[in-house]
Amino acid sequence: MTSRRNFLQQSALGLAGTLTLPLASQAAIAPKAPAPLNTGIAGYTFAKFDLEKAIAMMKKVNINYISVKDFHLPLNSTDEKIQSVLKQFADAGIKIYAVGVIYMKSKEAVDQAFDYAKRVGVPLIVGVPNPELLDYTESVVKSSGIRLAIHNHGPEDKLYPSPKNAYDLIKDRDEKMGLCMDIGHAIRAGADPAAVVKQYKNRIFDLHIKDVSLAAKDGKAIEVGRGVIDFPALVKALRKSNYQGICSIEFEKDMTDPLAGLAESAGYFKGVVKSIG
Repeated sequence: MTSRRNFLQQSALGLAGTLTLPLASQAAIAPKAPAPLNTGIAGYTFAKFDLEKAIAMMKKVNINYISVKDFHLPLNSTDEKIQSVLKQFADAGIKIYAVGVIYMKSKEAVDQAFDYAKRVGVPLIVGVPNPELLDYTESVVKSSGIRLAIHNHGPEDKLYPSPKNAYDLIKDRDEKMGLCMDIGHAIRAGADPAAVVKQYKNRIFDLHIKDVSLAAKDGKAIEVGRGVIDFPALVKALRKSNYQGICSIEFEKDMTDPLAGLAESAGYFKGVVKSIG
């Protein structure tokens, strides 16, 4: 009876201590909230449309981030043109988080790309500098503070067919040089997107989200969720690596009439993100 009374007294004291634990201490041990994995759009999706129609489609699919392409905002735009385009996006509640893809085949092209990003007011360029320009590009990254995400373009690409080809050239360079992994081109080049996230997590700055019919060179663009990419595995890897960037859908199956496929792709990807938490 005594031991039972002692047990109850000790349990009560323990419970009281738990209930009176300061809120600050509870906050200190609370798990950190994961990055939101916001969905965006890679501007190439709208290559066949003017800016007004592109914005209208973004509103219909409820996506508010874009990596803008130069056909909507040319690299040689005047400051007035830049402000006009920025205002159109801002009025629609859309944020330009990056520019690109921008190809850089000379030092002059590198300078133009970084000056353009500075004038647009974005911290990230999705780009393809020629490998022999990486030393110079690194110096501009350091002086500007603007990050560069090198885009892979699949088996046909002689420069950066897979994320590894880019990573091997920048892994020992400034930490503001990283990757924009195009997951469709990556899997066509033999790289599993989830494995790439796990391996290169600190250097993945941006994602182009798409799906393909085959994990091979001949794989064709298809709605997200209908192809061969394991999206739950990808999202789990992104969660585990605490990916901080945008997940931008690039829909290329039917670029003259993309709205239905874009809506399906966005809905599927957002659903996977939500289901995994």
